[in-house]
Amino acid sequence: MNMIQASHVNKTFMSDKGEELTVLKDMSLSLHEGEIVAILGRSGAGKSTFLRTLAGLVPPTSGSVSYRGKELHGPNPGVAMVFQTFALMPWLTVESNVELGLQARGINRKDRRSAALQAIDSIGLDGFESAYPKELSGGMRQRVGIARALVLEPDALFMDEPFSALDVLTAENLRQEVLNLWSNGEGKLRSILIVTHNIEEAVQMADRVVVLGSHPGHVIANVDVELPRPRDKHAPEFEDMVDTLYAILTGKGSETGARTAHSWNPISGIRQMTAESPNSRMLPDATPGGLAGLLEIVDGYPDGIDLADLASALSFEVDDLFPLLDAGTLLGMLDVKEGHVTVTEVGHRWNDADILNSKVVFADIAMSHVPLVRAIDRSLRQSKNGSLHGDMIVDLLRSKEPEDVARKQFHIAVEWGRYGELFDYDADDDMLTLDEAAL
Repeated sequence: MNMIQASHVNKTFMSDKGEELTVLKDMSLSLHEGEIVAILGRSGAGKSTFLRTLAGLVPPTSGSVSYRGKELHGPNPGVAMVFQTFALMPWLTVESNVELGLQARGINRKDRRSAALQAIDSIGLDGFESAYPKELSGGMRQRVGIARALVLEPDALFMDEPFSALDVLTAENLRQEVLNLWSNGEGKLRSILIVTHNIEEAVQMADRVVVLGSHPGHVIANVDVELPRPRDKHAPEFEDMVDTLYAILTGKGSETGARTAHSWNPISGIRQMTAESPNSRMLPDATPGGLAGLLEIVDGYPDGIDLADLASALSFEVDDLFPLLDAGTLLGMLDVKEGHVTVTEVGHRWNDADILNSKVVFADIAMSHVPLVRAIDRSLRQSKNGSLHGDMIVDLLRSKEPEDVARKQFHIAVEWGRYGELFDYDADDDMLTLDEAAL
């Protein structure tokens, strides 16, 4: 039975400069009774915004969200939330924090105390009722957050990256606690919806994984996880499912980094910036040094390596690994197919070069594959004195992108150009100049 239904949800925000930013685009999702669903995606996919929209905390710009057949026009009465940052009141005890929601509902002191103590006991915090948050570890604070949600006896428990702020062992222990509470069938809890960027966590916990693409957030896949519980992370079936999700995020997901190039107004020597490929991509937030380290590791596997194994070996999350993979594929150094990554001939050429030649090779690759780096280089060469104000480049980018995105793209391009000794940048004077090596 459909419990929560999102239909063609779009969400836009207005920036301080009056720019309209689309965060969610045509998002639809059904949450059924008796299932755990994970929303998986990279940074910028709007996962948390979508979760809050389903919870009725953020109204959609268009489309609708309904709870048990009734469209929401405010907070969802069937949902309780658990947050990544715990969101506890530091001046209240554990018991008082857990009672907050009940107090807001007007429950009398005796009944809310009884319900709070039961919830505290069920999550393994018996004996800490009178403790304050500052006395608790991160894992225990999150237990308080879970108890505070469960005491409301919600139909659905919404969890926004609830384990990402915890150490590996604590996070694993708490995942199992939540799964045990779910399997025990205590209370009125019917469904769990968890936002995560951890692929193994999604496979471990969920019956279904909804994969989002980025910029703006949109659904790219809906994958059933038909594995018996408890799930063994080392079982071939588990690893196959992890590989499948990696393949989706790097295959269909690669389109999430794609953007149309901007038709900028030609100004002085910047005319070359209008002539770039119509399929140029946003620059991933990755450093040349980080990319060099990744290539060196992948190059150690002649036949390449599965992304799940690579992430495990590096102890990387999706948001750590994917920018490097995106940079490697954008520069033609890595080939990623079906969740498997190999070093290309171009990648070998850069990886095998010595320190001095590696910069020359990188400069050649960046000029061939990165329109923004190429445009800055050409504009500098066409300027009268080989220099330009950085803000002029940022302003051109900002004509089509929000300011924070424009500045981020500019600084990534500068970092790549400086590494390849194409140009230099003086942040104090905001001045771009051709590098002496380039001259």
